[in-house]
Amino acid sequence: MHAMWSRLFWPAVALVMVSVAALLFRHALFVAVRRWSGHRTTEDSLFLRAIRVPSMLWCIVLGLFVAIEMAELPPRLAAPIHAVLEAAIILSVTLTVAGVLGSLVAAASERRALAVGVTGLFRTSVRLTVLSIGSLVLLSSLGIAITPILTALGVGGLAVALALQDTLSNLFAGLHLLADKPIRVGDYVRLSAESVEGYVVDVGWRSTRIRMLQNNVVVVPNKRVSESIITNYDLGETRMALLIRVRVGYDADADEVQRVLEDETTRAVGHVPGLLAEPPPSARLIPGFGDYALEFTLTCQVASFVDQFTVQHELRKRLLKRLRAEGIKMPLPTAVTLTQA
Repeated sequence: MHAMWSRLFWPAVALVMVSVAALLFRHALFVAVRRWSGHRTTEDSLFLRAIRVPSMLWCIVLGLFVAIEMAELPPRLAAPIHAVLEAAIILSVTLTVAGVLGSLVAAASERRALAVGVTGLFRTSVRLTVLSIGSLVLLSSLGIAITPILTALGVGGLAVALALQDTLSNLFAGLHLLADKPIRVGDYVRLSAESVEGYVVDVGWRSTRIRMLQNNVVVVPNKRVSESIITNYDLGETRMALLIRVRVGYDADADEVQRVLEDETTRAVGHVPGLLAEPPPSARLIPGFGDYALEFTLTCQVASFVDQFTVQHELRKRLLKRLRAEGIKMPLPTAVTLTQA
């Protein structure tokens, strides 16, 4: 009995010493990373939070490896213990990497640091890829042949594909949207086939979520989105031209009306949110003559599609007040004109 305890004493001491040394090194490494980053980036914080608990497990497993080597256990006992420890390391590393990459991708999307639209489908694909690779490595470390499993999955996948054609069509349509990037999370889009427009909230594995201006979320299958004609107001140049039609009486001077419209719109820049100074506003007399009024088209630039609503509201009020102050009348159709129409 005494001999057995003496044989286990030094492996136990090695377990404690190696584990404590690894934990101290882990602590020093965490402190150095925090000082180096200065908590300036979200990615550093996410990485440290993700590996805080798994790194403690890795330190203890390292101590166990050293202790098992010193204990000189019989091969039939040492081999299973080595396999279990190795499987624990592979599993913890796989889950940690999957979580870290998913969090980093989400953080990068918030800072617009990635050139691709980061969606739920993209984050899920990243995690599934890491988990699949980790699972194959784990099976290989346990001595399980991977080739028969892949063959069985291929045959089973064919049967599943036939049974889930609609689901898979939406999945591949989502992958197409992710690769081609006609829409991205945060873009304001319009789907002609669905009569839906709003902000893209997410592109999932089956459907795309669009938040309309009424704050309602519309869920559209990815297949319907890919088949629709998409108008993306935020793809490329977000600035757009806003056209406002203004009618004045025939007794008004056309040059004076043009000057007033352009001058008041220029004055509004900086006071009306979303109204841009460049290119400068311009007013043009519409070709042809109206039944009861001269019709001008005032063209100005707004920062984005949704800014047009506020700009139209504020600018029309300013123009109405200015035209009244200048004595320029805005006539209404007469009863005779309405009868003829």
